[in-house]
Amino acid sequence: MSMREPTDEQLIARIREGDGEAETLLYERYKQLVRSRAHSYFLIGADHEDLVQEGMLGLYKAVCEYDGNKAASFKSFAELCITRQILSAIKNATRKKHTPLNNYISLNSSPLEAQGELTLLDTMRSMRVADPEDVLIGRENFERMIQYLETALSPMERRVLGLYLDGFSYPQIAAHIDRPQKAVDNAMQRVKRKLEGFMN
Repeated sequence: MSMREPTDEQLIARIREGDGEAETLLYERYKQLVRSRAHSYFLIGADHEDLVQEGMLGLYKAVCEYDGNKAASFKSFAELCITRQILSAIKNATRKKHTPLNNYISLNSSPLEAQGELTLLDTMRSMRVADPEDVLIGRENFERMIQYLETALSPMERRVLGLYLDGFSYPQIAAHIDRPQKAVDNAMQRVKRKLEGFMN
């Protein structure tokens, strides 16, 4: 960004005053980030542009909801809103198709919450950081965690975890996957151990 270009926060202030040019400039500035985030995911029955549109909706929400008085930069807040919107679209689509939720892991919930242990989000650095080096390290840690979960969890563990994060109880999960409740409990215990192993 050159010295003459307004900051994200300045553009947001202008957008809230009805400046359409500022809105166009901000969306153009974040278009590549949205496309990059959308490229990381797959939505059954849709193409890449559908996820890009969801990401742009997340960016719009970030503009509407951003509070400049908080410590997080707009960029960090926008990245979070864009990713959440894309994951929400995937979650809704898979629920409608009644398919197992085993293609992604939600970062907004955790099977460890009930025990008062760390959530998945706790394993990442806070997004409210000003140091670019810390942002990069946090992003690398996040990517390593996702890669670890994709390889460490078995298909059944991913399926059980996905259903649990979607609000199903152990008995409901057992009925849904046609397995004994004890098998569901065992799968969740393995997931917890693997997450604890990663965090350690």
